[in-house]
Amino acid sequence: MFTRWRKQVSGYPAQFWLMFWGMLMSTVGASMIWPFLMIYVSSRLARPLGQIASLMTLNSVMGLLAAFLAGPLTDRLGRKWVMVVSLTANGMVYLLMGQAEHLWHFALLMSLWGFFGPMYRVGGDAMLADLVPPERRAEAYALLRMSNNVGVAVGPAVGGFLAAASYGIAFLFAAAGLAGYGLLLAFFARETLPQEAQDQPHEPPWLAYRDVLRDGRFLRFVALFVTAQMCAVLIWVLMGVYAKTQYGVLENRFGLIATTNATLVVLFQFAVTRRTKRHAPLRVMALGTLFYALGVGSVALARGFWGFWFSMVVYTLGEMILIPTASTYAANQAPPEMRGRYMSVYGLGWNVAAGIASPLGGYLSDFFGPVSTWYGGMLIGLLGAAGFLGSDFRERKASST
Repeated sequence: MFTRWRKQVSGYPAQFWLMFWGMLMSTVGASMIWPFLMIYVSSRLARPLGQIASLMTLNSVMGLLAAFLAGPLTDRLGRKWVMVVSLTANGMVYLLMGQAEHLWHFALLMSLWGFFGPMYRVGGDAMLADLVPPERRAEAYALLRMSNNVGVAVGPAVGGFLAAASYGIAFLFAAAGLAGYGLLLAFFARETLPQEAQDQPHEPPWLAYRDVLRDGRFLRFVALFVTAQMCAVLIWVLMGVYAKTQYGVLENRFGLIATTNATLVVLFQFAVTRRTKRHAPLRVMALGTLFYALGVGSVALARGFWGFWFSMVVYTLGEMILIPTASTYAANQAPPEMRGRYMSVYGLGWNVAAGIASPLGGYLSDFFGPVSTWYGGMLIGLLGAAGFLGSDFRERKASST
């Protein structure tokens, strides 16, 4: 088994493995905090959930602006330094977050976090696509997800206990992990920007996206991906608050739920991806989104730790099916000279979803009762799954004529 595994993962360039190990280091630190961030902010400010969740909308608006700028920057200036700036700046944000006390403090820091966060994602997705040929990209994205989720398996389990004792220490670890990965890239990574991108004429950002925005097939995919990500936002942003306030599941136990997600990805992601890549990507994404919907809807039935754990397991099945398939689909749609801009628009999925789903879930909870958040999320996910199936039917019909 070990020999077969080594053969499957051999042949990737050294810089891919730098990204792999750097992702692990930064995620261990960052995931000590982000699963508990809304719990932390809620306890510090003692304000209604809808108002607290609206901070994620501010974060998302800044993320949209950053992603809008990051695409042309990565296609013009390169991937490496966009990633370095993103990581080191977010490390500083986490460091300051541990000292925040007032609403405006959190509003400012959430804005900065939203601005710098997408830059790494856009640069990293483009760099991976530069480094790895199309036929191996699905496995490459799966391997990076495994690295990310090894970090998530460790981070929340440790961070939950640290947060219960001192959030300040957890914020320090988060800052160190992100800044450390930024330094690794700064000193050891090479720029991967393709020559054809360097030869393109310079355009301002509002013109650089013209061709992307004319690609109707790609934009339909992104819109459907947003619906799936709305389910993910509800799981990662609001489920911890719901579990604690409604059923007394504290941070140290909820951290184990987040660790379950990561452990399943580490154990099964590569095998799942090797199977799903054999099938039509839009149908695979429909199946993944269906699991998202069922996972979110099952939260409404949870009454304690094991109920929320089960919801995370169902959601994670969808995540393993959907995310590498979606990343590969987006990368394969992009011309090399526009890869940064395509991956930037694809990367908007989380920001747009967080900007809509976080306050929507909070206000559903405030006005219609806490359980209504999860029924609303399930409906959104089911609509997204149906949309992916509809797109697949449309493409098969078009190819047969």
